[in-house]
Amino acid sequence: MRQLVYEILEKQKKALSLYEIEQQFDNVERSTIFRTLKTFQDNYLIHSIDDGTGAVKYALCDDDCTCKPDDLHIHFLCNKCGQTHCMKDMPVPKMDLAEGFSFENANFVVKGICPNCR
Repeated sequence: MRQLVYEILEKQKKALSLYEIEQQFDNVERSTIFRTLKTFQDNYLIHSIDDGTGAVKYALCDDDCTCKPDDLHIHFLCNKCGQTHCMKDMPVPKMDLAEGFSFENANFVVKGICPNCR
């Protein structure tokens, strides 16, 4: 199952929701896929994206990713097709937080129209 889920994510040029991954299989429990995704995330193979659509999406990490602040990048949500894309060459901007605040994570989503929908 892990190999099959990994191959689905590897083939895609976009982030996929649990539902979208589930649709690739005929007879697999959603909980099995979710546990696989959780294992991948715990081992820095994938990262999750909350793009504001109500469904968390998942995409493969780069080989050297540790999901630390320096690895964070911008995501793009197409307003027409609903696909979410990783902009891995566009890091999340650094922020100077007020005293007493510590940075742990950021969710930076740009919304617009992707090249396929133009």
